[in-house]
Amino acid sequence: MDYKDTLLMPKTEFPMRGNLPNREPEMQKKWEEMDIYKKVQDRTKGRPFFVLHDGPPYANGDLHMGHALNKVLKDMIVRSRSMMGYHAPYVPGWDTHGLPIEQALTNKGVNRKELSLAEFRKLCEEYAYEQIDSQRSQFKRIGVRGDWENPYVTLKPSYEARQIEVFGKMANKGYIYKGLKPVYWSPSSESSLAEAEIEYHDKKSPSIYVSFPITDGKGVLDEGTKLVIWTTTPWTIPANLGISVHADLDYVEVAHGGSTFVVAKDLLEEVAKELEWTDHEVVRTVKGQELEHIEAKHPLYDRTSLVMLGEHVTTDSGTGCVHTAPGHGEDDFLIGKKYGLDVLCPVDERGVMTEEAPGFAGEFYDKANKSITEALDEAGALEALTFITHSYPHDWRTKKPVIYRATAQWFVSIDAFRDQILKAIDETEFTPAWGETRLYNMLRDRGDWNISRQRVWGVPIPVFYAENGDPVITEETIAHIADLFREHGSNIWFERTAAELLPEGFTHPSSPNGIFTKEMDIMDVWFDSGSSHQAVLDEREDLQYPADLYLEGSDQYRGWFNSSLTTSVAINGIAPYKGILSHGFTLDGNGRKMSKSLGNVIVPAKVMNQMGADILRLWVSSVDYTADVRVSDDNFKQVSEVYRKIRNTLKFLHGNLADFDEKTNRVPFEDMREMDQYMAMKLNKLIDTATKGYENYEFSSVYHALNSYCANDLSSFYLDVAKDVVYIERADHPHRRAMQTVMFDSLMALVKLASPILPHTADEMWSYLDSASEESVQLTDFPEAVERPEFKDLEEKWGRFMDVRDDVLKALEEARAAKTIGKSLEAKMTLYASDELANLLPAIDSNLAQLFIVSEYEFGGAREQAPENALSLDEVSVVVEKAQGEKCGRCWTISKHVGESEAHPELCPRCAEVVEIEYA
Repeated sequence: MDYKDTLLMPKTEFPMRGNLPNREPEMQKKWEEMDIYKKVQDRTKGRPFFVLHDGPPYANGDLHMGHALNKVLKDMIVRSRSMMGYHAPYVPGWDTHGLPIEQALTNKGVNRKELSLAEFRKLCEEYAYEQIDSQRSQFKRIGVRGDWENPYVTLKPSYEARQIEVFGKMANKGYIYKGLKPVYWSPSSESSLAEAEIEYHDKKSPSIYVSFPITDGKGVLDEGTKLVIWTTTPWTIPANLGISVHADLDYVEVAHGGSTFVVAKDLLEEVAKELEWTDHEVVRTVKGQELEHIEAKHPLYDRTSLVMLGEHVTTDSGTGCVHTAPGHGEDDFLIGKKYGLDVLCPVDERGVMTEEAPGFAGEFYDKANKSITEALDEAGALEALTFITHSYPHDWRTKKPVIYRATAQWFVSIDAFRDQILKAIDETEFTPAWGETRLYNMLRDRGDWNISRQRVWGVPIPVFYAENGDPVITEETIAHIADLFREHGSNIWFERTAAELLPEGFTHPSSPNGIFTKEMDIMDVWFDSGSSHQAVLDEREDLQYPADLYLEGSDQYRGWFNSSLTTSVAINGIAPYKGILSHGFTLDGNGRKMSKSLGNVIVPAKVMNQMGADILRLWVSSVDYTADVRVSDDNFKQVSEVYRKIRNTLKFLHGNLADFDEKTNRVPFEDMREMDQYMAMKLNKLIDTATKGYENYEFSSVYHALNSYCANDLSSFYLDVAKDVVYIERADHPHRRAMQTVMFDSLMALVKLASPILPHTADEMWSYLDSASEESVQLTDFPEAVERPEFKDLEEKWGRFMDVRDDVLKALEEARAAKTIGKSLEAKMTLYASDELANLLPAIDSNLAQLFIVSEYEFGGAREQAPENALSLDEVSVVVEKAQGEKCGRCWTISKHVGESEAHPELCPRCAEVVEIEYA
């Protein structure tokens, strides 16, 4: 007889190799055919809602690692919530308006000037849908489950209609107004920008000191005395209409080189150094307040620059005399308004100087710096010129510098409801907690929101103008435009005249002749996505408002989190979300931003093609996503090893359950040995840890719990010990069935708990389970943790035993290294231990030799009785020697009793009995 045939070896067709790049698309095709999203929603209908509202990615370009991190985090949350008692729909969305698509078409050779606005917008729409299709297939390849056939898209007519209604409600409350103010202006985009569209980069700029001679000193300063200003934007000098000083600062008249200059006393030392005043004398000191209304001559033009008192003046840098151009700065604008100055802005939308800057018209503002500085020098007004590198605002799309430029724009008055916004933030849960402070401070300090954009591809601002120029925004016009957009889309705004867009028979007191024009600016795209709480959450029956969670990158505190909160509070008085979760950015392995020029870009498609989406997803679960995350090939290799361990554990468990029927073979907890009860307790801990990890969005704790249970509790201990039972004992031996019970529970729990992270692998294993009645593991719930009174004592007792076992394994390893033994089953082990352990070890109701995986075990006595050759370890002293006897031809243990069976002389008594009974 070949005794190998009598062993109950694992039987499973579940493959050891994942082959994920090939198997995952097959699994995804199966999900699509069975409409898994609908089946999940049907199963959980009626449960409490959990709505994670998708922040829309921009529909342009392939996915990068930031996209993958974001979407996998969302998917893990949605999948886990649907297995935790919730109804968790997921409607993906796309942001489709804005400059990048206009630029993409231009780059493809589309000449906008040859097309009508409506024709160009139609091309933008077609391009956006092409990008959506491309990105959708990539998101699905990652394994993200959602309503992909019915996403929300910001260019859809129904969405645009709700956006118009949001605008109308805000206008009706008086929160929207048109005003001439300096705003961030991007010459490269030819449009105004909101604060959320600004990022800071270093820029080299000229640093100049310019003198303005006094023409009317109001009896305080002599005519010809020079006020000295400092600026890093010489191009704004033609727009100068005044000089601001602080009322409470001391200013000094300083004599140098035959001239008298005025600067702030606290800045004299710094100014003298910059202007190389080696021999200067303070003539007298005056308070800033005394300088109000003094007049100076503009250094380039025949006009006056007025001295004004401003709170914004500081002694942090400069001269204490601040160059003031109301058309090019917020503080300048406000103080100019107070003193009745004009708003002069001699720069056009392309950043080119206009005729209002005589001598410099036609020059690009940045190039004009040089010629203006030269003109100042020729006029004798340039006191010093150097260059500095400083942090400067840039357009976050084009990465080019922006300017402050006064234009007529539409604004949202944040001041009007700021307190309500801050209250809503207090009522929101933030993960990580610092997000609350960040968003609170942003909204506390935020100025009015400029929502005008001088572009073509976007939702038009639904405002008409009467004959006298008055804006017309009424409930009637808003409702009518919303209806038109819902039926035809916003292109109709550009296809029809104002008269055709207004309600039939519409009249307005400011247009006695019934003549109207329409606004041609579009809305800031943050207003688009910021209206999604109405256009999606409130609009769709399968969702609810407010959402339970918004989850995006940490840059969205200034973006989507911010604009959504603003519009929601404005119209409904509440935040659109109950909670905010933010993640960091993805960097390369050295902590650098990924860029093509550095050659350090890792794209999700490459990872999935080489390793599989489940490896990518497992990596996401392993990182601390609340901070910036480093990505490298080594990261994925490490995660691949963990994946292999999990997969092989699933395979081993399944293989050893081939003859186990859960309904008839299950062993009750009370009838198990303590070792099996201990493992039931460890499994219970895994369930509890993983469930809490999912609940608290702590996916790394789920990752580590799954890995630890597979690698440490199962592979390194229980499954190693189990081989001597499940392979060797007869099929229905109670110890074997008890271990199979634990294995079955472990397999079911692992597959379910891993499913949100490893959906492809979990469903692959699920398809091999005879006991699975559901089509997919996605149509099940997580197992529930069950507390038993025995668990506490079991953990304490077996925790101590596992400490001893760790020492034993070290001793066996040393004996192997010393060539005393080969495999551990060749060993006889004698243990010497403290009184505590001497009492513990006999109380272990299992075969200790089997637990230590040796052929013979003996307790030698107290530690002090250990012989000199004993290895002294943390818990015990151990002597390892060769076991005496013959090797059993079936179980491979060494026993002096091998040969006692006449029928089976090559077997130990245990194996001989099994073979005699089962295989005679």
